[in-house]
Amino acid sequence: MDAVAELKATDRVVVVGAGMAGAQAALGLRQGGWQGPLALVGEELHLPYDRPPLSKDVLLGKADATAFEIDWHGLGVDLLTGRRATGLADGVLRTDRGELPYDALVIATGATARTLPGLPGARTLRTVDDAHALRAALTPGRRIVLVGAGWIGAETATVARGLGCEVTVVEAAATPLAGALPAELGALMADWYAAAGVDLRCGAAVAGAADGGVLLTDGTHLPADEVVVGIGARPATDWLLGGPLVPDPDGTLPVDDRLRTALPGVLAAGDCAAYPSARSGTRLAVQHWDHALHSGAAAAASLLGTLDTPYDPVPYFWSEQFGRMVQYAGRHAGADHLLWRGSPSDPDWTVLWLRDGALVALLAVDRPRDLAQGRRLIERGGALDPARAADPAVQLKAAAR
Repeated sequence: MDAVAELKATDRVVVVGAGMAGAQAALGLRQGGWQGPLALVGEELHLPYDRPPLSKDVLLGKADATAFEIDWHGLGVDLLTGRRATGLADGVLRTDRGELPYDALVIATGATARTLPGLPGARTLRTVDDAHALRAALTPGRRIVLVGAGWIGAETATVARGLGCEVTVVEAAATPLAGALPAELGALMADWYAAAGVDLRCGAAVAGAADGGVLLTDGTHLPADEVVVGIGARPATDWLLGGPLVPDPDGTLPVDDRLRTALPGVLAAGDCAAYPSARSGTRLAVQHWDHALHSGAAAAASLLGTLDTPYDPVPYFWSEQFGRMVQYAGRHAGADHLLWRGSPSDPDWTVLWLRDGALVALLAVDRPRDLAQGRRLIERGGALDPARAADPAVQLKAAAR
């Protein structure tokens, strides 16, 4: 099913998962000229919506809904909300509300928030319903314990402090963002927590709930009116177990450079897909908005036969935390040189990672121009002049050799 010619007018295309990746796949099919039967299946009852505002505007009460401004009816998309995928057979998607036959299928079921055993009643922040429930709990003076000092933990802590809560963040690793950034950078971000009045406890593991709070393995008891767990997410692919398409042990679905799975006519996009990256020299699974956006559109193009180049974008994500815009592009694993652009004592700074003289990743704090220019440099793969690149007064693109 490599070209639109192979999709007959009567063929049924089903997209399962109504988040960003699924929405973009359905939208891309229609915008690409596909006029045949098209269904978009979502587990939640809500219209397809955007997730990044959940930990920002929705928590702050600035917005109640973040639905995409897409006229599904006008596009002729059969929007089937409130349907949970339960299994897959040859040419059939099984759901808790019946079977849906398909001739082509895009799997974009995203990921589900990880939880911790022993913390009954702990909240997570993944859905709009999660955000509404947590928003009601974030009132002045409330004691909030957040487990996990990753991206979502930092953003939630930022909002909770802004709403007048007493916030403690518990992180098992030695520094924030230990799974995403080197320890020396995570340690710098620990200062942001302190400046915001957040009690950050690194190297602290949770034993369970006790006496209206959280008990740590060292015996420390943290009183809590609310506990929020933000320790990442796992691809939502367990519904495929026992069927013809088997996820990897980490829950991801391996795809080729056109986002096709091992099952003919079935593609995967977004958080649940693991694609081969020639740029990085490995297979990547990216759980960020930008990847969902682009991979959903790429899956549609792949079905239509219009995906001209292998899917291999420069990974990008951002986080708004403690009054800062933090942006990251590329992949720093395998870099052989770290270069500071500015000083961590400055209000804004950037870190560059080079491999064989070429930029492969950067982290920018309140330097959006560096991010935009650096992302293009990573895409091109050219070398940098280290001396010029380290000078924050020199535009990053001017450091290209």
